[in-house]
Amino acid sequence: MNKIAIDKIPTASILLERAKALVPVLAKRAQATEDARSVLPETVADFEAAGFYRILQPAQYGGFELPPKALFDVAIELAKGCPSSAWCMCLIAVHNWEIGLLDPRAAQDIWGGDTSVRLSSSYAPFGAVEPAEGGFLISGRWPFSSGCDHCDWAILGGRAPSEPGLPPDVRAFIIPRSSYVIDDTWHVLGLKGTGSKDIVVDKAFVPEHLTHKFSDSFLGTDPGLATFTAPTFRYPFGIVFAYTLAVVTLGMAEGAREAFVEQMQVRLGAYDGAKASDDPFVRQRLAHADAMIRSQRALLDANFAELDGYVQAGELIPLEVRVRCKWEAQHLSRMAMQAIELLFKAGGGRGIRQENPLQRYFRDVQAASNHAYLNADKGALNAGGVLLGAANMDFAL
Repeated sequence: MNKIAIDKIPTASILLERAKALVPVLAKRAQATEDARSVLPETVADFEAAGFYRILQPAQYGGFELPPKALFDVAIELAKGCPSSAWCMCLIAVHNWEIGLLDPRAAQDIWGGDTSVRLSSSYAPFGAVEPAEGGFLISGRWPFSSGCDHCDWAILGGRAPSEPGLPPDVRAFIIPRSSYVIDDTWHVLGLKGTGSKDIVVDKAFVPEHLTHKFSDSFLGTDPGLATFTAPTFRYPFGIVFAYTLAVVTLGMAEGAREAFVEQMQVRLGAYDGAKASDDPFVRQRLAHADAMIRSQRALLDANFAELDGYVQAGELIPLEVRVRCKWEAQHLSRMAMQAIELLFKAGGGRGIRQENPLQRYFRDVQAASNHAYLNADKGALNAGGVLLGAANMDFAL
């Protein structure tokens, strides 16, 4: 283990300042990242040096064990410079948090020799799972594994065999790089730089302790909680993972707003030479987008203040709060998408040029908001149903 002394752990504000300093650097690399279709090695090195991957990682393995909001604020800032890089950073950092929920042997297997080891994921249960002595055999193809090029382990979703009449035993299965191959299928419209390629597995053995049983997270009985006792591990997996994705879209929206204001303050009309900043259409769109973005940032802050209260009190977060918070993460991504669309359409023809960051925010938010975990329509059905007294239908909470 490589536990960091408490006085060496950066505060959330220091990490945020490091993120802000990297935004112009990431912006300069954004096109090269898209061209590479993967986060650049120098960006990974910068994130390592800044400590971003360690924000939620267990302290016993060199992590900072800060609250999830500390990571989310960093990701929002980084997304202004390069959404793809921010997306992968936030996911990998949350995977390091997830390992703290599991049997402690998992953390030792992964970080016992190197606490900087990273994991990518693909949680949808695409593969086949067979029981085996001491664990399971998994096979199949898992798409959309963001950041897999610079990771040494993969977290893959599947359904373990269960007794007839019992709920499906949905789990994540964690395997080392030697047990899978990466198939480069990543040719897409947006989030091009995430390198979200396919993971292909042929009968890899996964011991029981290297699985994450999602019913444990739903019940608040994750086996790692007895060992990794910091408050950060008391947040529900489903909420943390939903916001991991959603906050990157909020960062895109904030970045689009900043870019739009900067451009419109100096732009003159091609036909009449009029100031774009005097155009009522520009002003109206900006005002609407700004209100949407600020309201979602405020709701994010309010939700985590509420969740923090339960965690600090040592209380299990009520199901209705979990349902609402996850739905509002999905709603956040929809509002971010709509705000960017307003700004992009008000930006005129110049907004479609490759060198203009507005077109990247527009493409990337379309891709991000299509993620199954950010399905706002499905989330609204569950959240509205629970408000009306129906049973919760989302067991990823």
